[in-house]
Amino acid sequence: MWLKGITDEDFVNYRVPSMFIATTTCDFKCDRDCGRQICQNVELAHQDNIHTGDDYLINRYLKNPISKAIVFGGLEPFDQWQELFNFIQKLRMQYGCKDPVVIYTGYTEQEIDGHLRFLMSMPNIIVKFGRFVPDQQPHMDPVLGVNLASDNQYARQIS
Repeated sequence: MWLKGITDEDFVNYRVPSMFIATTTCDFKCDRDCGRQICQNVELAHQDNIHTGDDYLINRYLKNPISKAIVFGGLEPFDQWQELFNFIQKLRMQYGCKDPVVIYTGYTEQEIDGHLRFLMSMPNIIVKFGRFVPDQQPHMDPVLGVNLASDNQYARQIS
C-alpha cells in the first residue's frame, strides 16, 4: 500500500485510540468547490510517498495494545480504492480482525455509492462523508465521537 505516513496512536480522529494511515492522493475537490485553496492537508500532498505491505501494517496494528481502530484519511482514501479495499479485506478475512475501520472522505455518499456497496460486505466500517467548507462551526459527530469542521460533514456506520 502506498501512503504518506502512519501514526500508531492517534487520539483525534475517532472516539478510541486508533492507528491513523495517511493516504497519498487527492483531487482537491474541496478547493475546487470553494474556489480557493483551503485544504489543511496541502503540505501532506508534497511529502514523499512510502510503500509498505498490508501484512506489515496489519501486524503493526495488531501488536499495539493501545490502538483499537484503524482510521484512513489525510488525503482521499477512496482515490486509492483498490488498495483500501484489499487492505480491509485482508484485515477481515485473513487476520480475522473486526475492529472498527474508519474512512475519512470528502466525497458524498452518492459519489462513491458503488464502493460503499462493496464495503457493506465487511463488518464494522464507518465512513465520514463531506467536503470541508470553511467558516462553519465545528459540531460533534455522534458516530465518531469527535468534532467535524463543516455542517455538511457526518459519519455513518455502513456495516
